Amino acid sequence: MKRCLVVPSLFLAALSVVRGETPSAIAIKDAHVVTVGGADLPKATVVLRNGLIEQVGPHINISSDVWVIDGTGLTVYPGFIDALSTWGIPNANAPAGGSARTAGGPPAEAPGTTPALANQPRVRGPEDRPQTYSADRAADMVGPTDNRLEAARAAGFTSSATYPNRGIFMGQGALINLAGERGRDMIVAQPVGQQVGFRVGSGGVGRSFPSSLMGNISYIRQLYLDLAQYKQAKELYSAHTNGVQRPEYDHSLEGLAESPRLLLPADETQQIDRMISFGQELKIPFLLYGLHEAYKNVEQLKAANIPALVSLKWPEKPRDADPNEIPNYRDLVMRDQAPAVPSKFAKAGVKFAFYSDGVNTAPELKKAIKKAIDAGLRQEDAIRALTLSPAEIYGVSDRLGSIEKGKIGNLVVTRGPAFDEKSIIEYVFIDGKQFQPSKELQKGPPPGSQGARRPTFTSDSEEAPESK
Repeated sequence: MKRCLVVPSLFLAALSVVRGETPSAIAIKDAHVVTVGGADLPKATVVLRNGLIEQVGPHINISSDVWVIDGTGLTVYPGFIDALSTWGIPNANAPAGGSARTAGGPPAEAPGTTPALANQPRVRGPEDRPQTYSADRAADMVGPTDNRLEAARAAGFTSSATYPNRGIFMGQGALINLAGERGRDMIVAQPVGQQVGFRVGSGGVGRSFPSSLMGNISYIRQLYLDLAQYKQAKELYSAHTNGVQRPEYDHSLEGLAESPRLLLPADETQQIDRMISFGQELKIPFLLYGLHEAYKNVEQLKAANIPALVSLKWPEKPRDADPNEIPNYRDLVMRDQAPAVPSKFAKAGVKFAFYSDGVNTAPELKKAIKKAIDAGLRQEDAIRALTLSPAEIYGVSDRLGSIEKGKIGNLVVTRGPAFDEKSIIEYVFIDGKQFQPSKELQKGPPPGSQGARRPTFTSDSEEAPESK
């Protein structure tokens, strides 16, 4: 009769440190398994081998070469996926600026930039491709040295849709795992999309194009018109090369052509309405991100069948606000109603996922999710919005997002229900490799670890500094 070795949790962790590696096969035995994609399993076993989920179920025959973790009292979830971040890109910081509600004021200077950028050539029109980094690839930028990854894992995240972070067309995102020996080991799929951010404000007006919201929209529209013409010219040339002048190579348009979907910023109701119409006009797959005032647009989003990425950075009173300042009524309503957006989406059948937007430590994540749950979101819908839904939105649900045989071995193992104030993450598995997040990281953020918010509409019409 074959016998398997049941290893106490602390001993397995110590052994992994001594050996410097995770065993090639690990089983979490007799745990509560939340598969997300299928039935909830109150007492089941998950077997990981060579980075993949080999087996999952209540009656698993565990072979003798498998290290076994006693899962009694533990709950196993699919690894959390951040649907929009810069995680994995070292030194990636969002440009200075705020939401659309504050756009229009003088731009704050990003660290490392010169005040006027006077030596830069003036941009006169779309032909100069201003603030366009559409061919940049997150897959070429990511690496395991990003010091935010450890804190992200301590919050239960194992993957993220990571995007470059500068300009109007920011570059091609990649779906990555949040661990690996080298950057190329982290890539799950790429490219997964092209993020757009609007750069508006009085600071750049009159200096160069585009410096207004309408200028941004006009520029984006023009680039997609140029792309259609570019594709047509290439097709014609491919069919009739003899005696025909070849079309000029356009680096920026090639980047747009390779992007499977466009991410458009839309936090307020009028922005949501505008971006739905704009995206449909462009005739390309797109999704919206932000959506704090989408409680007014639920039926519109459902009818349009547009995926939504909801920011977990709920609107609140700024910490440095004047205590004597009286907020306007709309701001107060948005602060109160924004956390209810996910529950309204879930009830209406709108496909949505969460993105961290700077909420990337365990206490912050729990607080943000609890706020949505208190506003009516079911816990199972919250889990889905961090697992299977982002995987489906980005077309990687055949690899990530649920606990199923053959999928990548990304798991979060907790003692206590996820998002419970007293729950602890005992293990995180990424590509089958075991991590034990420190209890200190789960209690609060380390110094300097706070992630930057994703830009949507900003008052910074200057370009952000490049990631080094």
